Amino acid sequence: MQQLLEYFAVIAFVVVYFLTKDVFLATGVLLAAVVAQVAFYKVTKRPLSNELKITFWVSLVLGGLTLLLRDETFIQWKPSIVSWAIALGLAGAQLFAGVSLLKKMMGAALTLEDSVWRNLTYGWAVGFAASGAINLWVVNNFSMDAWVTFKLFGLMGLNVLYVFLMMAYLVAIGALKEDDTLDDANVDSAKESQP
Repeated sequence: MQQLLEYFAVIAFVVVYFLTKDVFLATGVLLAAVVAQVAFYKVTKRPLSNELKITFWVSLVLGGLTLLLRDETFIQWKPSIVSWAIALGLAGAQLFAGVSLLKKMMGAALTLEDSVWRNLTYGWAVGFAASGAINLWVVNNFSMDAWVTFKLFGLMGLNVLYVFLMMAYLVAIGALKEDDTLDDANVDSAKESQP
């Protein structure tokens, strides 16, 4: 359910685009969906992830420009700008503040050495940077239909690939042990301790 909520706006954009073939109408729906998504989080007092905050503001600016100037280029750049902002946030926090944002998000689920968290952080930063570049490659070399399909399935697929790569890395260096995985009791207590 949480994943569906995270992708609500993107799914709405894709559905409206393929029903109407109107990228501007789909962009308007995307903006309304992102605003509704953030409002839902606020009303239900759920914490907004940094990724959702970035997506919200970039969507408003680039989606607004797309509608105002009637130029789909702005909305096509949105996934790249969001990916690059996340990459910069991950790498910048690690490099300049010595803070692993991944450890802050996943530290309750995994017990890893700081050096491993650092490597994972930089790995995810490279992955997000690559996602942004791949998005622009698709924008510049394929049709709007292909890009809209890639926006939903391709970018989601890249994120799943990065998770598999992270797990393979952790297994390869021997960082995952049986006591590092959460059993049901630990999962429940980890959820209760979250704000």
